[in-house]
Formats: sequence, structure tokens, C-alpha cells
Amino acid sequence: MDLGYHKQYDLQQFQKDLDALQITLSEKQIQQFVVYYEMLIARNESVNLTAITDFEEVCKKHFIDSLSLVKVTDLSGCKRETDISCGQQGLTLIDIGTGAGFPGIPLKIAFPDLRVTLLDSLNKRVDFLNEVISELGLKEIEAIHGRAEDYARPGQLREQYDLCVSRAVANLSVLTEYCLPYVKVGGSFVAYKSEKAAEEMEEAENAISILGGGPAEQISFMLPDSDIGRSLVTIAKVNTTPAKYPRKAGTASRKPIK
Repeated sequence: MDLGYHKQYDLQQFQKDLDALQITLSEKQIQQFVVYYEMLIARNESVNLTAITDFEEVCKKHFIDSLSLVKVTDLSGCKRETDISCGQQGLTLIDIGTGAGFPGIPLKIAFPDLRVTLLDSLNKRVDFLNEVISELGLKEIEAIHGRAEDYARPGQLREQYDLCVSRAVANLSVLTEYCLPYVKVGGSFVAYKSEKAAEEMEEAENAISILGGGPAEQISFMLPDSDIGRSLVTIAKVNTTPAKYPRKAGTASRKPIK
């Protein structure tokens, strides 16, 4: 599909930020980000997708923030825009509570050989995600409507993924119960957090261990050319998650594992 700009945008800062992350995009990929932005803003009028609407702010706070995963995960093998997948069968990634598609869609645009699942509990957002996937011509990516607790059951998507990511707003112990069951032993869960994640990590230590995770590792940084502090918390999956987890819907947030 020929993706054309509907209007002109100043892409200089976006390009500079990409360079800071050592990410190189083709013209087609840049166009995909622009069209994604335009679809986001157009649909935001009827579905609450983002409070951030300025082009440069969306690029910084959504696109670049999403792509900052490269600071903790080597995605270089997922870069080729060919029919050859990264690794032997392609790196699999699930984005829990994806909302408007962050970080899953920016990662898919920048690293086309990723095999991505987007999971969200609101059907209107999933409809939007499917429209974006279609309009941008993205392959090996699906958007699913449902709760994290339900799709992590045996026979669903449990322990199917190399990577689980989430920018969802939840305490780390709660988020780990939602996300770690999706990760294969040997894979990782990465939580996008504010710069003040250390206390959450300490409180979540026991939950992480119970759910099959190794010690949490934190990398803190500033988004390029900004005063916005971020942290990525990486939890390796070292053991199978016990069958009782995740608990039924709503339990994790009401009664976090201590």
C-alpha cells in the first residue's frame, strides 16, 4: 500500500531521537508512524486513546518511549523488511493492556520481523488496532479482545511468548501476575515504568519469585532531549508459573501477592 502523508510534519526531532536509540528506519516505516499518528488523533475524538495529541509529543512520549525497549532487549535480528523472520521462527512478543497500541505497534513498525500479539480488554480499542494493522499493511500481528487473566489460562496463550511487554498502569506485583504467565521459560517480561520503580521492585520480590521470575533488573534513563525519566524493569522467566496463577479477574489488583 502506498502510504501518503495527509499533511507535512517536522520529523527532525523524531529522527534525532531515533538516532539516539540507534534505530534506523526506512521512508516507508517513517510514513507508517505518521499514518499511525493521524489515525490515532482521528479516532481519539470518539474513543479515549490518548491525552497526548501534539505530533512531536506523541513521537516522544509514545513512539520513542515504546521503542526504548532496545535498551534492554536485542531486537537487531528483527529489523529486516523481508520474508525472513528474526531468529529461527521469529521472536514472539505479547503486549498486555496495549491500549492504543503502545508499545506493540511502534515495535512492530520498527522491527517488522517481530511476531506480535496485542491484548486489550476494551473492544473499541481492539477495533482501532485492527484498523491500524490493516491500513499500515502489517503482517504477523494480531489484536485480541479480552482480559489478561483469561488468555493466560492453559490451552490459551499461556507460556507462548519470548517477550511480554506492558506500559499498563499497575503496581509491579500486580502486573507481574498478569504478564509473567505468558512468557516461556527462558523468556522475559519487561515493564515500562516511571523513573521511581525501585520501591515497587522491592515490594514485588516475593510475587516475582512465586510466579516463576528471576530477580528484577532495572535500567533508568531519560527520553532523548527531554527531562522525562523512565525505567525498564526486566524479569527473566526461570521457572514455570504455578497453575493457580493468574487468579480470576480482579483478584490480583484487590489482593496482590505479598
